[in-house]
Amino acid sequence: LYSPISKADDVSLRICEYVAVNDKNRLRSFLKNKKLKIRKIFKNIQCNGKNLLVFSAENQALDAGEFIIGQLPKKIVSENLDEITKHSAHLAEDAKDRIN
Repeated sequence: LYSPISKADDVSLRICEYVAVNDKNRLRSFLKNKKLKIRKIFKNIQCNGKNLLVFSAENQALDAGEFIIGQLPKKIVSENLDEITKHSAHLAEDAKDRIN
């Protein structure tokens, strides 16, 4: 059986892959080529059932996580701070700096 993958699934899969391997440069260029912004797509993308911030913290993807934190509004970062802190002290510090 052939099961077509929608464009949105393909885009989210690529973004999750780049975050998982901590490839900030490829993540940035992919988003730029697709004319996407993290703050616009953040609520719609889940990687292994987690949002991008928590997923990057779980995978110790520090460069990608710092990039995502810098692109998101402070309110969203503060809402996810507790979950980030559980997985990555480094990203938690970066998130606290962003909030304050």
